[in-house]
Amino acid sequence: MNFKLAAFADEADGRISEQIKAMKENGVDFLEIRGVDGQNISDISLEKAREVRKQLDDAGLGVWSLGSPYGKAGICDDFEAHLDKFRHGLELADILGAKHIRMFSFYVPSEDAARYKDEVFSRLEKLINAANGSGIILCHENEKGIYGDIASRCEEIHKEFPQLRAVFDPANFIQCGQDTKEAWEKLAPYVEYMHIKDAMADGSVVPAGKGIGNLPYLLKNYKGSVLTLEPHLSVFDGFDKLEASEKTKMGYCYPSLRAAFDAAVNALKELL
Repeated sequence: MNFKLAAFADEADGRISEQIKAMKENGVDFLEIRGVDGQNISDISLEKAREVRKQLDDAGLGVWSLGSPYGKAGICDDFEAHLDKFRHGLELADILGAKHIRMFSFYVPSEDAARYKDEVFSRLEKLINAANGSGIILCHENEKGIYGDIASRCEEIHKEFPQLRAVFDPANFIQCGQDTKEAWEKLAPYVEYMHIKDAMADGSVVPAGKGIGNLPYLLKNYKGSVLTLEPHLSVFDGFDKLEASEKTKMGYCYPSLRAAFDAAVNALKELL
């Protein structure tokens, strides 16, 4: 299995310079860009985007996707301001050379999600229409609490909007009580790329292959070319002061963001 690796490198460090360092030292060529020097990617200026693009170009790195928060808002929140921000994101993606934007399908009350389907679809349609002609591929990520958090509702979305591709996140499905193999059976035709994030039955995130996300099965059946690492591993303040036996009992907990990032990369490479 030969895949190109991308990463949410803001999980290694908030500073773009240190993100570049972490990527280079781990052999990761692409960034799913989310946090930039203390700002969310959706909030940076066009000028800042040009500065970041130059830094990445100089390092020989690229941007695979904007790890944006578009659609990660309440279904009753003001949408026009959100749409304006999305249009700004399209400009950012163009400057950064990103061909993808990950997005979501709005937070809805879990006990009454079906009631909000029409409004969710109306908002998604407006986002999709705004991106028409941009050359940007919009990718919906399954996220706990949004309309498209379980496989059946993700499938509804992709059948309604075939131009909207899927980001398949195993750990997010686990946290919603959704079996990942079952989800894959429904969503494989729509998957543009995967987030490499595994979890235990209780929802706690662990390195790839250490949870119940069926990562070996998913990777075997994945037909894409890029995998994005999203570590989400626990960092323990004061870890360096613990005895070795105490560290072992803690399981997957790390002394720093960078250590957690390195561990996530290594776990994926072992799987591959």
